[in-house]
Amino acid sequence: MPHPAERNPGPYPADGSSASGQTLNLLEQSGIVRRDLTRSLKTGHTVSGVPLTLTLQLVNVKSNCAPLAGHVFYLWSCTPAGEYSLYSRSIVGEDYLRGAQVTDAQGRVTFQTVFPGCYAGRWPHLHFEVYPSLAAAVKGNVDHNAALVSQIALPETVCRAVYADPRYSGSLRNFGAITLATDNVFRDGVAAQTPRITGSAATGYTANLTVGLQV
Repeated sequence: MPHPAERNPGPYPADGSSASGQTLNLLEQSGIVRRDLTRSLKTGHTVSGVPLTLTLQLVNVKSNCAPLAGHVFYLWSCTPAGEYSLYSRSIVGEDYLRGAQVTDAQGRVTFQTVFPGCYAGRWPHLHFEVYPSLAAAVKGNVDHNAALVSQIALPETVCRAVYADPRYSGSLRNFGAITLATDNVFRDGVAAQTPRITGSAATGYTANLTVGLQV
């Protein structure tokens, strides 16, 4: 079950590539390997939103979906206001909602983040890149070092519940104007990109997704 890949990095990756007009490589900075993505490494500021605990498992589809240990997931997403740290003008000095982790013996990593908002023209999502090692990840994706670049699609019922929260002002309106069929990334299908989610908007959500890689 290979995970659908994108041809280009990003957008808004901060992985050293020139995507979205930014060449900063956050992956080479101290502290970027972390579980909790809600705090900015630069300023210590935190972002408020509905908690989301996301576990990703990487497996080798060429070897009966055996777990892939020692690989790196780099995850990033927008704020409840639909803005990206390091890119959006109001939070260009922040670097929260970005982080990397090395997969364990079971091929798993877990991130603590917040449910992303919905900005105009895109279905709610999270971005990730997979690297074969921490050494490769530190170099960023300048020379297409990433083994996989993809996105995670969030389920409609959960999005509607979250966007009733006043911290997600504008998200419900934007969400009403987009469908999976009209989204420029997910319109070709999201079966391999949609996580299993449990929880509630009041207490937070737990999400799990298996990502297949051909190694």
